[in-house]
Amino acid sequence: MDIISLRRANLRRAIDAKNKSEGFTSDAAFCERYDLNPSHISQLVKGHGSFGERAARNLEKKVGWEDGFLDRVDEATPQSTAELKFSNVQPSTSPLHKIPVLDFVQAGLFHECGYDGINPKGDTYTTYQNAKPECVFSLEVSGLSMAPEFNPGDKLVVDASKPPYPGCYVIAQNGSHEATFKKYRAIGYDEHGRETFELIPLNPDFPTMNSVQQEIRIIGVVVEHLRSFNK
Repeated sequence: MDIISLRRANLRRAIDAKNKSEGFTSDAAFCERYDLNPSHISQLVKGHGSFGERAARNLEKKVGWEDGFLDRVDEATPQSTAELKFSNVQPSTSPLHKIPVLDFVQAGLFHECGYDGINPKGDTYTTYQNAKPECVFSLEVSGLSMAPEFNPGDKLVVDASKPPYPGCYVIAQNGSHEATFKKYRAIGYDEHGRETFELIPLNPDFPTMNSVQQEIRIIGVVVEHLRSFNK
């Protein structure tokens, strides 16, 4: 049982105990006595409302329960404290979206004219969402310029509709249609008011690129990083 489920179970038992000890005939009577919103309490008990740390502590204070009362693990709870503390993950409820896996050249074409369905390397899935799902694609890291944070074989999800911002990671392309993956650093503006920038490798053995010195076009911003621990 996770901490949210534990709070819901404890709240149900505590309300039942209050109803019995104070003669309340319903949960609504309990809520009226402690100036609580019956609809909100019903949602907390039934699992339809958010029951985070702040909500639990505020509810305890309002009813007069001691701090941490709703987080207690007792004999009525089929779980030990050790088991509760051990559980620090929960299933993801975010829907998966299918996206194409492109090579670097296709990624450049993708940004310029939209993905036209020509020979993707394959498909993958992401939970990332934006207003233009057709502008989201995946690439695989090649080379060591972004090591050790990003290694060869790591998968990236890229949003071609998202503008770059200082400190983000981007896929960029030069005038020869060669693509690279680097960290984006804004450095100023040119005479036309366009932002100038550097592309920074995380590996210091590789050179920094400068948009003032060479033609560079940002293809998209990296929004997800997936690494496999299989060797």
